[in-house]
Amino acid sequence: EVQLVESGGGLVQAGGSLRLSCAASGFTFDVAIGWFRQTPGKEREDISCISSSDSTTYYLDSVKGRFTISRDNSKNLVYLQMNNLKPEDTAIYYCAADWGPACSLSYYRRGQGTQVTVSS
Repeated sequence: EVQLVESGGGLVQAGGSLRLSCAASGFTFDVAIGWFRQTPGKEREDISCISSSDSTTYYLDSVKGRFTISRDNSKNLVYLQMNNLKPEDTAIYYCAADWGPACSLSYYRRGQGTQVTVSS
C-alpha cells in the first residue's frame, strides 16, 4: 500500500523554525516528492518539490530563501526545513508523490497532513 506520512508540524512563534518529515512506503521511491499546503476556503498552494535524483528543486516565490527541501533516498524520507516562519505560513502541510521522477506538481497520492501554526 502506498503511504506517505508527515510529521514535525506544530505551533511556533513568528521567526521560528520547523522541520517537516515525510516518510514514504509501499512504492519505489524513484519519483519526485512535493509539499503543498492548504487552509480552509483557499486553494492548494504548491510550495516545494524535489526530483527523484535530488538534482532539481522547486519553490514557491513566497518561501524562497526560507524553506529548503531535501531527501534521503536510502531512508525513503523527504524533509522540508522551514525557517523564519510567518503567520501567513499557517496551514495544513501535505507531502505528495508525483507521477514521475521530475517535478510536475501533479500528484497521485498524498499524506494525511500535518498542521503548522505560526503565531504573531
